Amino acid sequence: MDSTMENNIQMQDSHGRGHGYLRISITENCNLRCTYCMPAEGIALTPKAHLMTADEIITIAQTFVNLGVNKIRLTGGEPLVRKDAAAIIQRLGKLGVELTLTTNGILVHDFIDTFKEAGVTTLNVSIDSLQEEKFNQITRRNYFDKFWKNLELLDANGFQLKLNVVVIKGFNDNEIVDFIELTKERNIQIRFIEFMPFDGNQWNKDKLVSYAEILTQVNYNYSAEKVERMTDKPNDTAKNHKIASYKGSFSVISSVTNPFCSTCNRIRLTADGKLKNCLFSNTETSLLDTLRAGGDIEPLIYQNIKSKFAMRGGMDDDTKFQNPKLFSQNRSMIKIGG
Repeated sequence: MDSTMENNIQMQDSHGRGHGYLRISITENCNLRCTYCMPAEGIALTPKAHLMTADEIITIAQTFVNLGVNKIRLTGGEPLVRKDAAAIIQRLGKLGVELTLTTNGILVHDFIDTFKEAGVTTLNVSIDSLQEEKFNQITRRNYFDKFWKNLELLDANGFQLKLNVVVIKGFNDNEIVDFIELTKERNIQIRFIEFMPFDGNQWNKDKLVSYAEILTQVNYNYSAEKVERMTDKPNDTAKNHKIASYKGSFSVISSVTNPFCSTCNRIRLTADGKLKNCLFSNTETSLLDTLRAGGDIEPLIYQNIKSKFAMRGGMDDDTKFQNPKLFSQNRSMIKIGG
């Protein structure tokens, strides 16, 4: 048994999957309004008193580390809009785990030194179009130039970058090859993400661009001998590829058409201290209430993980997955944590 699995053996679900990767949302706020993430009318934010404080985040994170978590990702909303984000990042950096975060990149210029001090070397940065008009349309904001300036800054400071691209039919699916061409001279990874259903994001299957459709475009534009299928890492959500001789790579996260549930090692903590064992689960366990009452949260963690479904929060076929009554019982993406 490898050391990773040994560490995770404490937090196994009923399907034998070990959980060593914790994603913590530290805020529901965001400085963008991306259409696939936030309903057009916005969301009712959780009152501040019901959100985790910095001390509570660290206490809960330390509990998970004691149980075998070896990777933590900070999410939001946009994690960097939180006023004490730098202090939280620095404190988490002392827990001895791989620390990273997902960001929209708009504020990273203020955090370069913080990232370095905390040992953050890899960042996932969200961008859904290389065209300014489309970028502004999907984000409902005008930060295109700032985004690219900050991406160059991260690159110049040696961070390993993964660009998250939610692919939506009729919107940005004609930019797939343009994104891949970014990897020709840059050692970055483009991560194409299938459009997923959440409360308020107007999902329907007609907007879905599948893993197969993405590869069809790739194979049309590049000869077969140039498209290399890479070896995926254990527990990887992405199916990884690269174009021969290109410095970077690209991958597809196929949560809808070809889910990776059988090797999932992820658990999610919402900004209000609720534990979700699956992105698509509509059940949650409050750790924060018990912590504030002076109780032991470890039994709740074990119970939550043991109850994890084999696939997509119990939506184990297309009929269930496309039923709006089921995915509308979940939170909007911004209140889950990306």
